[in-house]
Amino acid sequence: MGHTEADLAQVLHTGPFHLALRAALAVRGLPLQRVQHHLAHRGIKVGVTSLSYWQQGARRPQRPESLRAVRALEEVLDLPGNSLIRLLGVGEGSGSADVGRPASRSYRSLVEVSDTVEQLLAELESPADGGLHTVGHTERVRIGPDRELVGRDSQHVIRAHRDGVDRYLAIHHGDPGCDPERVRVSALENCRTGRVRRHRESGMVIAELLFDARLRAGDTHLFGYGFEDATGGVSTEYVRGFTYAGGQYVLQIRFDEGALPVRCRRFAQATTGAPRGARTDLTLSGRHRTVHLVEQGVRPGILGIDWNWD
Repeated sequence: MGHTEADLAQVLHTGPFHLALRAALAVRGLPLQRVQHHLAHRGIKVGVTSLSYWQQGARRPQRPESLRAVRALEEVLDLPGNSLIRLLGVGEGSGSADVGRPASRSYRSLVEVSDTVEQLLAELESPADGGLHTVGHTERVRIGPDRELVGRDSQHVIRAHRDGVDRYLAIHHGDPGCDPERVRVSALENCRTGRVRRHRESGMVIAELLFDARLRAGDTHLFGYGFEDATGGVSTEYVRGFTYAGGQYVLQIRFDEGALPVRCRRFAQATTGAPRGARTDLTLSGRHRTVHLVEQGVRPGILGIDWNWD
């Protein structure tokens, strides 16, 4: 497929690494043999086979010498500093302890109900990452007159990083008291509902959203879906866990006019057991009664908004 500078800028922002490398090679018009020559000129020896595996996603650079080659590739391909290395989860100035660390965390470190999530995902035969990468995700959450989570809608833009992807698994975790049997799943745009799995004890619902066509690696897809709940108790926060780095995330909370909180704050966490940081007070808008957060480049971890009623 053809690539433009705009495509390259987008995938350098959202990843994954192998698609970003592939796009950079295509836009710069450099064959792998020529890239190998440029690296060798810098005293870095990397085989054409290794470069090919990296751009196919068959292997990831992990060893120190491989990471040195990736930094050199940024120069050879005239890319912003750290634009490729960041997609491997190795930050600027990272020490040896960071070498080879994947740019993701498992659900086990993100949500307390990870065992349930993993069990339900296994029932739906879901691979670790679903073959998809988020380019943009906007969520609109509605809080009702009894301070309950009424429902939420999502508009999601994803990019496939392997051929044949034709579905997405959406996860809903209700507030304490949620009855997952009464939670309704809606396929709103460019998808249809497939299998749905529910877990009463944890209040979990996982819904399979099917696309009308199989995506090829690099293809994007925009779709919308929602969960109607209103079965749980008083809601005091909305939390989103990210297992992989991704694109832009927008979260909006709308409150019923008869139930307005006294304080709202955004926060971030590395894991569920870590302290909440990056706290920022949010001002409730006037007649629309909403607060929101925008994260331009999501990193693995947790983002959310919480609020106080009294």
